[in-house]
Amino acid sequence: MKENIIKHDYQVSKKDRQNDNKHKSFLIWFTGLSGSGKSTIANLVEQELYNLGVKTYSLDGDNIRKGINKDLSFSPEDRTENVRRIAEVSNLMVDAGLVVLGAFVSPYKKDREDIKSIVKVVNFVEVFINTSVEECERRDVKGLYKKARAGEIKNMTGISAPYEEPENPDIKINTEQKSVQEAVSEIISYIKPKLKLE
Repeated sequence: MKENIIKHDYQVSKKDRQNDNKHKSFLIWFTGLSGSGKSTIANLVEQELYNLGVKTYSLDGDNIRKGINKDLSFSPEDRTENVRRIAEVSNLMVDAGLVVLGAFVSPYKKDREDIKSIVKVVNFVEVFINTSVEECERRDVKGLYKKARAGEIKNMTGISAPYEEPENPDIKINTEQKSVQEAVSEIISYIKPKLKLE
């Protein structure tokens, strides 16, 4: 099959789209346990970027698991495929000139390394939202931990499935020590030079 796929050279390039948008494009990947604050922080980072005139798009479990990945479960194999598909979609969006914000548990180190290889390291910013399982369970904003403890949810990361912490994330945010606004400010400060805003 691969031998029959021939890449077409389009006239409008990624560089053209970035020039038109007046900023670089890349993927900001938020990883951490369910309830850690990934989506909350990603949402506020996107608002700040929007205010700066940056073209963005956010991906999370809601818009991915209900559409492109609705056929996947939470088994280890399907989690890997979930992340792979998200990385490929993100790569297309980065090519389109957007800053993509992905907020996913993405519990496995290998899967996160695979994201880097798909979008390329230069286009990847890893943000580890480091919140203890105890704090996430205390918050339990979606009621998932309660269901997992009752045996209603299998393969719940942090309860019955592992979470492998990033070893060298670009940014590490401990939400038990920093406010949401402090987290947002830290992330914006880190990515502003990478944007090369005109």
